[in-house]
Amino acid sequence: MIIDCHGHFTTAPKTLHAWRKKQLDGMHDPAIALKKTDLVISDDEIRAAIEDGQLKLQKARGGDLTLFSPIAGQMAHHLGNERTSLLWAEVCNDLIHRVCNLFPENFVGVCQLPQAPCVPPASCIPELRRCVEQLGFVGCNLNPDPSGGYWQDPPLTDRYWYPLYEEMVRLDVPAMVHVSSSCNPCFHGTGAHYINGDTTAFMQFLLADLFTDFPTLRFVIPHGGGAVPYHWGRYRGLSLEQRQRPLEPLLNNIFFDTCVYHEPGVRFLTQVIPIDNILFGSEMIGAVRGRDPNTGEYFDDTKRYLDACAHLSAEERHKIFEANVRRVYPGLDAVLKKRSVVAAASL
Repeated sequence: MIIDCHGHFTTAPKTLHAWRKKQLDGMHDPAIALKKTDLVISDDEIRAAIEDGQLKLQKARGGDLTLFSPIAGQMAHHLGNERTSLLWAEVCNDLIHRVCNLFPENFVGVCQLPQAPCVPPASCIPELRRCVEQLGFVGCNLNPDPSGGYWQDPPLTDRYWYPLYEEMVRLDVPAMVHVSSSCNPCFHGTGAHYINGDTTAFMQFLLADLFTDFPTLRFVIPHGGGAVPYHWGRYRGLSLEQRQRPLEPLLNNIFFDTCVYHEPGVRFLTQVIPIDNILFGSEMIGAVRGRDPNTGEYFDDTKRYLDACAHLSAEERHKIFEANVRRVYPGLDAVLKKRSVVAAASL
């Protein structure tokens, strides 16, 4: 099975974005404040958006299933306030739930959290609980910088985040550490802020003892881990010099996806990071949607790059494409095992 751990509903109907604009406009005019029921999107609209988008490419590229979440760049936690963010998260997560119900064999949900700058993350617990326990989601996306490029909240290792982590451990769900859009003109969203966020999160983990307090807490750092694999020696050295301990034990809790958009980069990732810590991901129809003029293939077709890595054994490929993601996301593993039992009973 080919499982993509990193997908977003970037092809969502335009009515979703129109609702969001009106929601933000309504912050300053109660007369036009929106409710969830004001958003009307039909099943046919969802089918059209998925069938001509992520599902079409999933099938064309040989994939089987995608962990699917709301558009990362549109989480935009820096816009609005705590209440605005909660309503927006509920709307987006409900839409993902509908996608997963319409295409249960192809998509499993991961939720957006209703974060807001300088608002304690404990406020996100009810929505996380709703998504996991009621909607069947298997993970969440955690924004380390809800301010959108100004880093106003404490590091991810601060006790400020602990109530949320306690709930993640209780629910046994991991978080993908994923920033959203940047409102800082110094940092381009997908070209700088995303990679900054990935790298910054890893360094925060390196400098602290978070996993002593939460030994089963799990994070996926996307986009190939930002700059981390390329500077693996730097981080090993920093860990030894500043924390007097080897870096490698962090890998009991931290994992990296393969959203790296060229073959040499993916090959390098698989040669530096242990195979047990790499999850296949593409973030298709995301940050880079075009074709490479040198090959004629889509930049975000990361399966092609893994297929070209001749040094990977069949067992290693199985880990990257399926086994690792099922281990990191036990809720997904449970879903797939249940499907197997149902399929076997129907024979």
